[in-house]
Amino acid sequence: MESSSATSGGSTRREATRQKLYEAAVTLIAEQGFSATTVDEIAERAGVAKGTVYYNFASKSVLFEELLRHGVGLLTASLREAAERTAREGGTKVDALDAMIRAGLVFIDRYPAFTQLYVAELWRTNRAWQSTLMVVRQQAVAVVEDVLREGVAGGEFSEEIDVPLTAAALVGMVLVAALDWKSFQPERSLDDVHAALSRLLQGRVSGCR
Repeated sequence: MESSSATSGGSTRREATRQKLYEAAVTLIAEQGFSATTVDEIAERAGVAKGTVYYNFASKSVLFEELLRHGVGLLTASLREAAERTAREGGTKVDALDAMIRAGLVFIDRYPAFTQLYVAELWRTNRAWQSTLMVVRQQAVAVVEDVLREGVAGGEFSEEIDVPLTAAALVGMVLVAALDWKSFQPERSLDDVHAALSRLLQGRVSGCR
């Protein structure tokens, strides 16, 4: 039996390898599409042997499905941490939503290729991983829903708010606005984009004029 330190070291190395494969796959697929991207290309871009890909993932499709889980998991964790930090600091629920918008922009600024890929896949219906995509999407949206429900319960938001649709709209707003920023307005700073979305949030959700 391996010692705990040896097990930990092996796990760390495997996670590092999987991270390299995720980064290689998301970049290639964003550049040339899923069908055109081969396992050989992913291995070459990651700097590993082709067998390493299959050691970690049963197929290219499994790799892509796990990539979606991994990427959206990181986004969800960022949103949740932003909401929790705001709560610890005594902020309002609007403050929490604003912090989540910024966290989403920071994530997209760091992982633009993944975001582009994720948004594109949301519109496809013939993928083997469609059910997985819907599950991980809902995990991210649910974090926003929780804040909205708490705001309604606390009287900060109107009871007439459609929580699921509003949460989806807020997430969608960040994704689409950020992609537009990265693709067509790259000269704008993250702070500038956040300020624009923050003003929209203040007017449309909190009811401020």
